[in-house]
Amino acid sequence: MLERTCLIAVLGIAVAGLVSAPAMAQSKGRLVCWKDKTGKVVGCGDTVPPEYRDNAADERDRKGFKRGTVESADEAAKRRAQEELNAKQKAEEKRRLAEQQRLDTALLNTYANEKEIDDRRDREVQQVQLAITQLQAPLKNATDRYNDAKKRNAKDDLARAEADKAKVEREIAAKEKEKVEIAERYAAQKKRYVDLRGGGQTAAATPAPAPAKPGK
Repeated sequence: MLERTCLIAVLGIAVAGLVSAPAMAQSKGRLVCWKDKTGKVVGCGDTVPPEYRDNAADERDRKGFKRGTVESADEAAKRRAQEELNAKQKAEEKRRLAEQQRLDTALLNTYANEKEIDDRRDREVQQVQLAITQLQAPLKNATDRYNDAKKRNAKDDLARAEADKAKVEREIAAKEKEKVEIAERYAAQKKRYVDLRGGGQTAAATPAPAPAKPGK
């Protein structure tokens, strides 16, 4: 149907050319078939009318055969947006790879073997465990005050002791979570280290210490 419309348009231009040869001479053997918003060809000629210039168009030769397309303003905008998105994603991937390479180099330069990773992990866990141990005394103190106030039915003292007890318990819980995060972080580092070194143990490695249970 579109081809027929274009052929009709071409014939119309050819006939018009018999009357106005200069207009045909300016066409240089090509014409444009413009479309409406639905993509339907609605006319052909040497130039696209102003009201159709934001729409898509087909470039055709004087026999009506399609030689190319001219995208609409919406299509051009979408294409540019997609190109910008692709460029942004490519740049982000390039930055990610560069950062990963930097981290890999630092990892290989920091440790001589897997055991050194385990040793550093254990030292950090021990530091956190020491902090947890130090919190046991204020926890016991707050718990004792809470139990005493409860026996005496001293509401004000009970509320203060309960708040102090809850505060210390939150601090201990945060430290326990930190221990888990340390173990997970070093486990990921060791896995990456093994992958970079091509697998295999370079020294005896020890498992991550089990999290200690908080004191009662």
